[in-house]
Amino acid sequence: MSTHMYPRTATTVPAPSWRLRSLLVPVLVVASAGLLAAHFAFDGDTFQNCRYLGPSTRMYVTAWAGPACALAALLLLLALRRGARRRGQRPGAVWQGRVAMGAACVVPVLLLAQLAALYWVYEPDPAGGQDCSGLALVQERAAVHR
Repeated sequence: MSTHMYPRTATTVPAPSWRLRSLLVPVLVVASAGLLAAHFAFDGDTFQNCRYLGPSTRMYVTAWAGPACALAALLLLLALRRGARRRGQRPGAVWQGRVAMGAACVVPVLLLAQLAALYWVYEPDPAGGQDCSGLALVQERAAVHR
């Protein structure tokens, strides 16, 4: 008689549906990295004709969606691994599980960069309200010295 709470299955390889779902983890990580790249690509939205406009809506969206995708990838990986372990399967036995774990190793560094980008979105005007990163001050000083 077995003393295990859950009966062990004969197979240690996760089911095909598990393998397919585990490939969502690297997809979410790549989407998160793409959102970070897009956020920095939209950095030129803050100034137009030497006027500070503030961060655009797409900067806010990419700044919040990037960490959300990264955290979703981690939570999905943890849920998938926990479910596989509960059924007596080894997630690392298939290449999909190893790829998902490898992608999850990138998430902490990605999250650090994304949280810095999120902080910069809410940072005050870097020009100090003088437009064009302080060029007005340089022009004022030049006018005084003429």
